[in-house]
Amino acid sequence: MYKKILVAVDGSDHSKRAAQHAADLAASTGAAADMLYVVDYDRSREKEFENVPKDELEGKITDRLDHVFEVFREKGVGPGLKIQYGEPGPTIVKFCNAENYDLVIVGSRGLNAFQEMVLGSVSHKVAKRVDCPVLLVK
Repeated sequence: MYKKILVAVDGSDHSKRAAQHAADLAASTGAAADMLYVVDYDRSREKEFENVPKDELEGKITDRLDHVFEVFREKGVGPGLKIQYGEPGPTIVKFCNAENYDLVIVGSRGLNAFQEMVLGSVSHKVAKRVDCPVLLVK
């Protein structure tokens, strides 16, 4: 059924729940799973990624997402980590469509609920524009 699953993660509780669903599906179907973390320098509350060389950035993001990696480890799934740069919604859509994923899983809310309320949620943008099925996790 699914061979290639993408789950968008940002370190929030919603993305951790989305990762749990991705890990469950990958474990039960044998699908490959990738986590996608989008660095948005323009809107980031976190200044920890500014002026960090790209080669150090993956280590910082991996550390920040350790609790999400643990969700996959518990299911015996080794996810890949993909890092992209830009506005989260369009970046997730572009990456998912370009890499031909069978399923994309996103949390219904991320780290900044106020921005999502004003600008439109990332999950809504993804669900409208991605070419594959989307699983929204509350």
